[in-house]
Amino acid sequence: MRSIGLFGGSFNPIHIGHVALAKAALEACGLDEVWLMVSPQNPLKRNLALLDDQLRLEMAQKALDGVEGVKASDYEMHLPKPSYTWHTLQALAKDYPDCRFTLLIGGDNWAHFQRWYHWEDIQRMCDIAVYPREGFAGTFDAPLVNVSSTEIREKVKQGQSIHGLVPEAIEPLVRQYYG
Repeated sequence: MRSIGLFGGSFNPIHIGHVALAKAALEACGLDEVWLMVSPQNPLKRNLALLDDQLRLEMAQKALDGVEGVKASDYEMHLPKPSYTWHTLQALAKDYPDCRFTLLIGGDNWAHFQRWYHWEDIQRMCDIAVYPREGFAGTFDAPLVNVSSTEIREKVKQGQSIHGLVPEAIEPLVRQYYG
């Protein structure tokens, strides 16, 4: 049975912290793969500045090109919106019966996990690995990379450098799409 880590987010845009975290989870949690689930709409976040789904997916795929064991997935884009983790897990269990899934979430989200739709069922259905966030502990060690997608979008709007904040392969696209 393959062991797959699910790392959901809007990836608006994907940045070096996302990549570092996925790589750390792959090793620390003994996973065969990590799938970055590019989410069309997070029910707990209302983001009017969300870039088109396909563009975010393409940037994530390009950013992960050559990163062994980590891939960007459009799976949630084919499910009803908004994206609830519970619905995603149910669909994945049907489509990938040969896989065991581990949900990767930040310590900040774990602190509010009881607000998630069907949170108790999620806990019963899959493993959960919590990565540390500033001010929040995790269940596995991962680098605390002090960068956010919001910060990157703001820097682009202000004409500031984003070099080193996003994978080099997508830097021109991030400037183009968010400028």
